Amino acid sequence: MDTATPPDAARLTFRDATEDDVPALVTLIESAYRGDSSRTGWTTEADILQGQRTDEQGVREVLDAPAGRLLAVERDGGLVACCQLEHRGDAAYFGMFAVRPGLQGGGLGKLIIAEAERTVRESWGVGEMHMTVISVREDLIAWYERRGYRRTGQLTPFPYGDERFGIPQRDDLAFELLVKNLEVSDAGQGA
Repeated sequence: MDTATPPDAARLTFRDATEDDVPALVTLIESAYRGDSSRTGWTTEADILQGQRTDEQGVREVLDAPAGRLLAVERDGGLVACCQLEHRGDAAYFGMFAVRPGLQGGGLGKLIIAEAERTVRESWGVGEMHMTVISVREDLIAWYERRGYRRTGQLTPFPYGDERFGIPQRDDLAFELLVKNLEVSDAGQGA
């Protein structure tokens, strides 16, 4: 796949996920981050976390959040990605981002994050997007930095002992807050 040319954005459909999507969303998210299937892509956490990334209850909690939405991204009628958007005052939170492993590295993620940023700016009028990333995920953090996100150094401890978030394979995990100013850094970017 030519990584210099993003996939045809016109073929992507962005919509709010529904209860009927829950099983497919769980499968997508798990495949992007955990187990052997995740190693096909580059976002795998398989070497630092075992167990689940999410489950049906976790996805339903995002769907049911009054200040949020879960975007399902389809191409040619098939689910290829998803992301969580949550309105938090002057900012939006971006999470639960997953792209089908075999489609990673081809520009799809760039298109999705740009659409997510456009959506929260237009829907909620927010000026910042926030996210948390496991601090040892240097390659993933670097990808977000190339999209305009900056590291804050603000760390939140990993919830060791709560297997809903996975089974840590190392003892130095924490979540780092990344922030992007949406008011100035998106000038000239196409969606």
